[in-house]
Amino acid sequence: MRIALLSCFYPYRGGISQFNASLYQELGKTDTVKAFNFKRQYPGFLFPGKTQYVTKDDDAVPIESEALLDTANPLTYHKTYRAIKAWKPDVVIISYWMSWFAPSLGYIARRLRKHCKVVSILHNVIPHEPRFFDAPLTRYFLSGCTGHVTLCDEVAQDLRRLKPKAWSITLFHPVYSHFGERVPREEACSRLGVPSEGRNLLFFGLIREYKGLDILLRAFGKLGPEYRLIVAGEPYGSFDKYQSIIDASPARERIHLFTNYIKDSEVKYYFSAADLVVLPYKSATQSGINAISNHFEVPMVVTDTGGLRHSVGESGIGLVADRADVDCILEKIREFFDSENLRTLCISSIRAEKERLSWKTFSRRLLDFTDNLYKRQ
Repeated sequence: MRIALLSCFYPYRGGISQFNASLYQELGKTDTVKAFNFKRQYPGFLFPGKTQYVTKDDDAVPIESEALLDTANPLTYHKTYRAIKAWKPDVVIISYWMSWFAPSLGYIARRLRKHCKVVSILHNVIPHEPRFFDAPLTRYFLSGCTGHVTLCDEVAQDLRRLKPKAWSITLFHPVYSHFGERVPREEACSRLGVPSEGRNLLFFGLIREYKGLDILLRAFGKLGPEYRLIVAGEPYGSFDKYQSIIDASPARERIHLFTNYIKDSEVKYYFSAADLVVLPYKSATQSGINAISNHFEVPMVVTDTGGLRHSVGESGIGLVADRADVDCILEKIREFFDSENLRTLCISSIRAEKERLSWKTFSRRLLDFTDNLYKRQ
């Protein structure tokens, strides 16, 4: 089968690019795959981070791609469509996660659908920080696709609200495996300059309002001296609010900040140093951090939002706080460390999940879905 992937790839950085690279590599083991990339993903003023691109010392997977689509330049929409059409794919797979991409990807999908199957992988249908135009723009994109893949039930529900008769399947977010293997805790802590004794909590990933770092910082201030908090990730916007909480915290000397983008080769040190990953999200669908935690076999505390209860609590790989507030997060952190066998049980469950949530399984089920689309026609 000839499969075209349209989304962001190297040299763009971040979770979606990492997801696409892993999918490209897995599909390429059995089929002919070509990556079509963005020429410009966002105008600079829409991007709140430092850069959209990998740096010279990063170790991101350098997927070969054809960079054609400038989302801010409609003249490139038709050029991208013509290039993909000329390659004559059997199916085009488009990753989608925010409405900014709807006009460009919707234009291309609607035209390609006349020649082949077009399948969306929906990381989000409605963004974490929604705006009034998200729903109509996303409907435009969805209507151009033949079928849809969601990564959790909550995104599937959003899809049904916007397109009740959509032909879709809910799969899962596979476990990331391209960050390398665990290193000894002492080595990881030494690399980060963090004491290896005690209990290390990790908040990892881009720092955005909906991720609730402010809640975790306030909860951490109530924990004893045996606890340390590692905050690793680039802020999207100002860090001033969080710094004010840290400055006023009685535990500020035990908070270790790494507020920059964490390159792929460094990820293993943060997770190898951690006893527990804490995701105090105020809203969510699924989380790529969950997939990284599973790879490194680190249990989690998450909040009951989006698909996190199902992916973490029901699978036994961590604990779920009922709400995104200080007392609930604090309760679950203490419960994890106070239970003699809980860590062992969580790691056992994580190892079982790693077998189930592989890229091989994901890709096989994705291709089965596209085959069924052909049968429906």
